[in-house]
Amino acid sequence: MASADLVFTGGPVFTADTVRSRASAVAVSGGRIVAVGHDLTDLIGARTEVVDLAGRLLVPGFQDAHVHPVSGGLELLRCDLGEGTTEADYLATIAEYAASHPDEEWILGGGWAMSAFPGGTPTAAVLDRVLPDRPAFLPNRDGHGAWVNSAALRLAGIDRDTPDPDDGRIERDADGHPTGTLHEGAMSLVNRLIDDPSPAFLREALFAGQRYLHSFGITAWQDAIVGTYSDLVDQGETYREAARDGSLTGKVVGALWWDRTAGLEQIPSLVDRRDRFSHGRFQATSIKIMQDGVAENFTASMLAPYHDGHGHPTDNSGISFVDPEILDEAVPQLDALGFQVHFHAIGDRAVRQCLDAVEHAIARNGRTDGRHHIAHLQVIHPDDVARFRELGVAANMQSLWATYEPQMIDLTLPFLGEPRIAWQYPFGDLLRAGAVLAAGSDWSVSTPDPLAAIHTAVNRKAAPGHEEGEYEAFLPEQAIDLATSLTAYTAGSAWVNHLDETTGTIEVGKAADLAVLDRDPFAGPADRIGATRVLQTFVDGSRVYASEDA
Repeated sequence: MASADLVFTGGPVFTADTVRSRASAVAVSGGRIVAVGHDLTDLIGARTEVVDLAGRLLVPGFQDAHVHPVSGGLELLRCDLGEGTTEADYLATIAEYAASHPDEEWILGGGWAMSAFPGGTPTAAVLDRVLPDRPAFLPNRDGHGAWVNSAALRLAGIDRDTPDPDDGRIERDADGHPTGTLHEGAMSLVNRLIDDPSPAFLREALFAGQRYLHSFGITAWQDAIVGTYSDLVDQGETYREAARDGSLTGKVVGALWWDRTAGLEQIPSLVDRRDRFSHGRFQATSIKIMQDGVAENFTASMLAPYHDGHGHPTDNSGISFVDPEILDEAVPQLDALGFQVHFHAIGDRAVRQCLDAVEHAIARNGRTDGRHHIAHLQVIHPDDVARFRELGVAANMQSLWATYEPQMIDLTLPFLGEPRIAWQYPFGDLLRAGAVLAAGSDWSVSTPDPLAAIHTAVNRKAAPGHEEGEYEAFLPEQAIDLATSLTAYTAGSAWVNHLDETTGTIEVGKAADLAVLDRDPFAGPADRIGATRVLQTFVDGSRVYASEDA
């Protein structure tokens, strides 16, 4: 065999193949893996680049099965509140940004944590302290609510007489006056006034997001919303142009946004967008259906009502954004057209409705290769856990959230109550039931760092540097082991993305999509997994990221 272009040697290799075999050397030529073994010195020639692992772990490139790189990139380029933790932090960042951008008509950005404010709802009065004149629209980290100031409320004409939209809620005081937080569909009352970012700025945002993901070893992803939602605009053209000119270095599946205000009549336009946008490394072959909201603002769809915080049932069981009758017809039609369906489901009723819709698709179409998946999965009724394997629906885990932290303790647990508290993020049960596990971050909702999420999946505690207090493990019986979690973030997500024939594992013939870690987390204590960093990232054998100390 001729000399390889690139050889990794001197450290453990996690292959993520079916038997999780281990090796200590990998050779790459022409962007493909040509050898996996232990002694590959015969493939090292005068022009071979040799990467000495020095005992550090080589893994397949991570694949994020649920992420928002363009909106995350926009936050990085705008007023980024992601690093703050308190009201004072946010106000200081907003004031500094406003002062340094005096010509911007709107102050845009976001990334604040609900746990920083009483009830998770910041007020316009607080924001007015630093922005008394210019309007502001600042979505929170999960994208299900936005903080606006009085200037924005005035421009939008939102007052005590403004009705709540069917798919959202205006936060109000005791007299009915808007207080400055808009939930779910109510965000559109303001963001419809904001001009879309220019194509050039969207492109800049995509590349900012791409660079950031590569720095965490991520080589492929599924963009979970390609379309108009909240402060997003349709990024399909941005991806297509980047794929055409070769500047898209990640391998991407786009989940086209299902307009929940419309019905089945939108399906032909989705087919058209799939055909227009798909090119090379970008394939718009998935459909994103957001079936409910989030538990913290009581819009996650539950089988039983929320509690009032004192253990008493309320009359609110959340919102199912898509009527189940429409869902049960839409999913079979999309499945028959070769689309994958990527569901957002937080509450147990939403999860059941999504599973029911897939069951309808199987009854009508037989078993296809759609590889439908449900993301988030905060609360799953025990009766539905086994249905994931039975229906072939992948569990798309955002593992980082399966931990005690202020938002969980203050804004979720009191309002879920037993037994639902114990039904949260049941990754262990899903694994034991034989479900396919995939993994993602939902960045910019939370960090895209796979090692931080894997740490939480294994320990059910926050990773080093992500703790917001000292807490015991959260439902530790639902922990999964390190190898399983790594496989979910590589081979599992590759399967969901229909990239498993060419990526996701380290095997001869597959693309050289690889990440070099700064240690072997298998060799250290489990409570240090999350301290692991990525040193280098490769796509098709080309280096797309290297840390300063690589």
